[in-house]
Amino acid sequence: MTFQTSNMVLQIATIFYFSSMAGYLFYLFRQKDMFQKAAFILTCAGVAAHLISICIYTASESHLPIQNLVQSLSLAAFSIGSMFIFFQYKFDLKILGVFASILVSMIMLAVWVLPDAPVEKNTALTGFWFYSHIILVFAGEAALAMACGAGILYLLQEKGIKSKTPGFFFKRLPSLDFLDNVGYTCLTIGFTMLTIGLVTGFIYAKAIWGRFWSWDPKEVFSVGSWLIYAVLLHLRLSSGWRGRKSAIMAIVGFFILAFTFLGVNMLLGGHHQEFTK
Repeated sequence: MTFQTSNMVLQIATIFYFSSMAGYLFYLFRQKDMFQKAAFILTCAGVAAHLISICIYTASESHLPIQNLVQSLSLAAFSIGSMFIFFQYKFDLKILGVFASILVSMIMLAVWVLPDAPVEKNTALTGFWFYSHIILVFAGEAALAMACGAGILYLLQEKGIKSKTPGFFFKRLPSLDFLDNVGYTCLTIGFTMLTIGLVTGFIYAKAIWGRFWSWDPKEVFSVGSWLIYAVLLHLRLSSGWRGRKSAIMAIVGFFILAFTFLGVNMLLGGHHQEFTK
């Protein structure tokens, strides 16, 4: 009964997310603040309902909903929605909600379309280091998703500025410097959280398998993704890689991160494969 309640609340969250996406699309085309405000409220409502669903599930099953593909995608959507709310309060970049709401809604669509395989509780997937690893990595990846969104907006605005006639997005986007600063903040926060998340993952691996590193495909690709962002931040600080180069790297880095999250588990297997069954 409790599991059914969790599912019902998650359905409500999904309705809020899709309604938020509709609101942000109306805002994109009509540019009326009432659409943006309504859409943001709906996003907050969706995240709140999603959190309640996670809490109900965790209380009834004694573990986080993270043990198959559907649950992993659901937690990813929750993390992105939560991180968007944080950055919206920090920067008030209203147009970023278009990217965030579409991404969250598409992930939640996959949650309901894909078959939800039965989950047998794995007692190894518990404990402080495991939960720290999961929370930090998902939060870090969500922040890097926002960096990707800011990068896309930057390229759209740059194209509008360089064209002879301002395009659709020119009047709808803030200055390039502002978008660059938002992207940089998203990068630094996401990279920091991802770094700590990887460290806690290594500690958890040592506790469970007796070694920090086992050349698991997910470990290799995760460190590879981390190195891409590390190089980007280094070049930005040392060689002035701002603007267009930084935006492109943020977008490329996120696509590699997305492949690491899904593709590696599905195609190459390893310790993390059960999270995408």
